[in-house]
Amino acid sequence: MRLYTRTGDEGQTSVIGGRMAKDDTRVIAYGTTDEVNSFVGMAVAQLDEEVFPDMKAELVKIQHELFDCGGDLAMLKQREDRPYKAKQEMIDFLEERIDAYIQEAPELERFILPGGSEAAATIHVCRTVTRRAERYVTRLHRESDVVNPIVLKYLNRLSDYFFAIARVINYRLNVKDVEYERSAIVFRSGKRKE
Repeated sequence: MRLYTRTGDEGQTSVIGGRMAKDDTRVIAYGTTDEVNSFVGMAVAQLDEEVFPDMKAELVKIQHELFDCGGDLAMLKQREDRPYKAKQEMIDFLEERIDAYIQEAPELERFILPGGSEAAATIHVCRTVTRRAERYVTRLHRESDVVNPIVLKYLNRLSDYFFAIARVINYRLNVKDVEYERSAIVFRSGKRKE
């Protein structure tokens, strides 16, 4: 197999159903989603299996889901023989895990700086690149009728998930989150009373 094809040398790329400019919103949207996936892979490599078996498994699952989202975004036309892959169950799973991680992390009252441990810092990069992907998918929704609406919701929830696990990563490693020093109290207790 030859890795290079030379078909993109003039600034065009293949998508599902045709070809388009590499700087088209659709291409930027799925390309940024792929960028998120790469950073998630970096985070998986940084997490210790003994301390984070749950997160490592979840992040690999998310990598597959991001690939699904990218495929959905790369479709120029919705076809009956090629249904969208991103589904509501993916969002439901993220919400369930966010709720669990919020219970594990210490109380949060102020904004925090991205960072702490190396793995948490990488997860914050995942979070911010996910927000960028979400902005491009939002633009694509305005420009095209052919966009799986689940992808936008999924990316929105995924960035929340990344915030939640970044805090738990620091907590499990006994590394304190660094509060933004000029932050007022902006969060109220999110812990459920048992």
